[in-house]
Amino acid sequence: MQKLNIIIPNRLIGQRIDSAMAQMLPDYSRSKISGWVRSGAALIGNKTFKPKEKVLGAEVVKISIKAEKSTAWLAENIALDVVFSDEDIIIINKPAGLVTHPGAGNWTGTLANALLNFDTNLANLDRAGIVHRLDKNTSGLLVIARSELAQKKLVEQLQTHSITREYSAIVYGHMISGGTVDLPIGRDQKDRIKQAVIDSGKPATTHYRVIQRFANHTYIKVILETGRTHQIRVHLSHIRYPLVADGLYGGKIRFPKKAADELKQALKSFNRQALHAKKLTLKHPISGVEMSWKAPLPQDMADLLQVLAEFDAA
Repeated sequence: MQKLNIIIPNRLIGQRIDSAMAQMLPDYSRSKISGWVRSGAALIGNKTFKPKEKVLGAEVVKISIKAEKSTAWLAENIALDVVFSDEDIIIINKPAGLVTHPGAGNWTGTLANALLNFDTNLANLDRAGIVHRLDKNTSGLLVIARSELAQKKLVEQLQTHSITREYSAIVYGHMISGGTVDLPIGRDQKDRIKQAVIDSGKPATTHYRVIQRFANHTYIKVILETGRTHQIRVHLSHIRYPLVADGLYGGKIRFPKKAADELKQALKSFNRQALHAKKLTLKHPISGVEMSWKAPLPQDMADLLQVLAEFDAA
């Protein structure tokens, strides 16, 4: 149990008390501080209070912080492709097929389980330090925080869209040029498993650029401004260029007319959406230095591109 005592200065009189506390405790997020207030872990004069109450000046706030361990998440010896690691962050190249964190139907065998084995101290952080996620069948780069302060700073960068995430994707259809999809995304009202472009959704912006065109497919670069659930998959499907092998948003396999058996087999055997988080750029949460990493295209996507090129050349 960690105990903190802070005195809120008179210069913050009139502000919300959770906002004032966040300014006094920069290592912790405002949402976490508000949670302490609501749970009764923060007291003024041995009395509870509400996050929205105003500062009167010179309040002494006593906080009792319990270690928030992910006791339901087990550490498992699962191999990780660690691209970079220091005392503040870990950069992981996640393979396709690995779930990011435990949930319904996947309580073990996830990236989070592997991270808890890699660094037992991650059990003291929310979600084992995970600040963003990739779909199970999307491969590529993820950043993990190793401290409260690093996690807070990374979340702030995500919220201000200052982390750049670049993806490689193979889609159905022959794109003429790149473009931007700026359409809101929310839960599909007809299918609760899916997301969809809907007026009541949250703002979402996806930029895409053509890397290589094929007769019936296109290899593209995608850059996210926002990070909505299934954003790339939803936006590309909406403009009628769904990802290859995306059963949820792309429907059945599409075979080109007069497709060779090799191409048909390559499309049949490709068993996950053709999407890879290729490049990650951010400011180090502690030093502030801009850093960038690239993950090579996975072999399955490279093989599919080769078959597509051979089919075009035939």
